[in-house]
Formats: sequence, C-alpha cells, structure tokens
Amino acid sequence: MKKRLLVAVACLAPPLALVAWGAFRVYQAVAPGTATPMPTTVVKRGEVSFTINAKGELQGGNTEMLSAPMIGGSAMAITSLRESGELIKEGEVVVEFDTTEQEFKLREAEPDLAEAEQHLALAQADSQAKEEEARSGLRQARADVRVAELETRRNELLSAMVAKQNDLAVAAAQDKLRQLEKDLADRLATAKAGIAIQQAARAKARVAANTARRNIASMTLRSKSGGYVARQQNMSGNFRWGSYQPAWQVGDMVRAGMGVAQIPDLLNWEVSARIGELDRGHLAPGQNARISVIALPGRQFNGRLKSIGGTTGPPWDRHFDCRVALDDPLPELRPGMSVRLVITTETMKNALWLPSQALFESDGRKFVYARSVAGFTPVDVKLLRRSESQIVIEGLTERQVVALASPDQMRRQEPSRPGGALQAIPK
Repeated sequence: MKKRLLVAVACLAPPLALVAWGAFRVYQAVAPGTATPMPTTVVKRGEVSFTINAKGELQGGNTEMLSAPMIGGSAMAITSLRESGELIKEGEVVVEFDTTEQEFKLREAEPDLAEAEQHLALAQADSQAKEEEARSGLRQARADVRVAELETRRNELLSAMVAKQNDLAVAAAQDKLRQLEKDLADRLATAKAGIAIQQAARAKARVAANTARRNIASMTLRSKSGGYVARQQNMSGNFRWGSYQPAWQVGDMVRAGMGVAQIPDLLNWEVSARIGELDRGHLAPGQNARISVIALPGRQFNGRLKSIGGTTGPPWDRHFDCRVALDDPLPELRPGMSVRLVITTETMKNALWLPSQALFESDGRKFVYARSVAGFTPVDVKLLRRSESQIVIEGLTERQVVALASPDQMRRQEPSRPGGALQAIPK
C-alpha cells in the first residue's frame, strides 16, 4: 500500500505544479497596476531665512603665536615644549631651544671684549703720555724763545757779531716752537685715530657678546597671556621613525621664524570655517550665525561673521576661509573643537516660498507644475531668491498645490499594464 501511494503522488506532482503556475500568471494579468502617486506641496507665505551650513574648528581669537627667533639661517633643536591643551599662566615657559651654539659664541666674544677693553685703555694711556711729553717740550720751546728775545734787547750794547748771534738764536727758537706745535697736532691726531680703532674693536666684541646673550634669551619662549597651548604642525618635512610628524616634537629642528605653538585668547573665541565659492556672494561681515559644538551637545552659541578670506583651491574645489566671532563663550570650550555653523545670510518677510525641487527650468524659463482641472500644468514664475532647500517666488497664490516632480517623468516611470488575461496564458 505504501508503495502504491508514493507512486500516485509522484504521478500527480507535475500536473499540479503546472496548474499553480498558470493560475499565478492569470492573477498577474487581471490584477490592476499600481500607479506611483505624484509628490506635491503647497505654496506657503511667511518669513523665510536663507542660511549657509558649514563645518569648522574652534580657535581662540587674537591668538599669540610663538615662533622660533630670528638668529640666522641655521636651524634650532627643540629641547622643551609644553603639551597641546596644557593650561599655562602668563610668563610661563612654553618652548626652549638648544643654546649650545650661542653659548659657545658668547664664550668667544667675552674674552675678545675684555682684550679690546685692555687695548683701548693702553692706547688711551700711551696717547696721554705722549701728549704730556709733547706739551712739556712745547712749554720749554716757548721759554727758550722768550729767553732769546730778552737777549736781543742788549744788542745795542753788544758788538755787531754778538747781536747777530742773538737774532739767529731767536729765529732758531721760534722755528723749533713752530715745529713742536705742528708735531703736537700730528701726535694728537695719530693718538685719536689709534684710540678710535681700539674703540671700534671693543664695540665689535661688545656687539658679538650682547647678540649672543640676546639670542640665548630669545631662545626661551614665554607666554604673554594665560591660556592653553596649541602645538603647530611641523611643515619643515622632518621625519621620525619613518613617518611624518603632524605637530612639533622635542628634538625637531626648527628654522628661524617658523611658528611652533599658539596661545589662544580664551576671552575671544572664533570659529574658522571653509565654505564653497558659490556662497561667497551671499556673505558679508556682521551676519548672524548659530554655532553648535559637537563636544557639547544640546548647547548653541550665537556669533557674527568677522572676516572673509580669499578664494583658493583647485578648479574642482574652490573655497574660501571665514572667521566667526563667538558672542557668549563658556569655560568648557577648548581650541580645536569641531563645530557646526549656520550663517543666516538674509531674512525675507511675508514671502511666498516653496521647496527648491518644485522649480523647473527649460529654455530660459522658470516654471512650476501647478494643479488645475486638467491636471498639473506648467506655470511661469519669477524667482526672487534661492537656496539649497527653498525658493522665494512670485506668480502663484498662497496654498496653491504644486508638484515636486515632472508629470511627464512620472508617467514614464509608471509600470506597463498588460492587455488581458489571455496574454498571460502561454500559447
């Protein structure tokens, strides 16, 4: 009996499967097609605010930049650097550089300065001694001239030969006096030149020593105000263990003038944001902004657009940087926090507006598909203002129904309906 039942089931299975398949095809043929509904909206009247959304980073306003000192073309090694986010007070050390080279220059300059001072003192003493000697000889020569002149007063009482000798003695004394006066002027000029040379050598040594001391002092960077340390990116191309260091580290070599760390002003916060070039024409300093800090959910801050930078970037990604000043900061804020920025560029009152996808353009026309007795028909409108999500228009009435898609495109997307049940039955 069991064998007979199994044989009967096996014989009936193929016809039953064919009957089920045919019934399913007939159902598909006679079932009504499902039409895609037309998405619509209504024209609304009210206040419309146009905004620009962007992402940015929180920074301290009036930031103090600590840069490597300008002490020549050689690079300096960082020996001490405070960590990013570390709280410091006014006057505390933030960065220190290796001063070995400058200390060596100072040790060389100080003996040179001492030697130059000794040479100067010696030159001054020698000049003073020679001047005194010359003046003493000058005084003796003047005395000799006076004595010779007194002797000539007795010429009338003396013989002609003796009188002639007295006159010759006066002339010789006067010539010697004139020569000593000239030699004294020359000696004074020579001594003055020698002293000037030694003074220049001393000044050179003093400048070298003072420069080394000043360089050593400048290689310790202190904060002029309290705040948090923000290390700068290492843009010099240094490599450590085969990978690029994104921020300065102890031991890195820094060229003169490069920024090493920032101390943001925690009383004046700013948001630095990057915005696409197409929105530049809608922005102006002073516009209001809403700021949401990702690390502080549920808190919103008010701000205003402070400045707009120049447009940069490749042709496929043109953008510009802008800064937004924060009006109501909190102590919980930290430099580098990510924020979302919403800048209100314009507010229009009592305006007719629609979602931006309701507007269509063709051959220079701007139109919408408005509902009428004959269905959705195109109606020309005047576009007053547009954003990514909204448009302000003229030419329609409030609460008028408008399509959000083209009726022609919706009809092309509808599924085709078969002609009858017989078409579903295979021949």
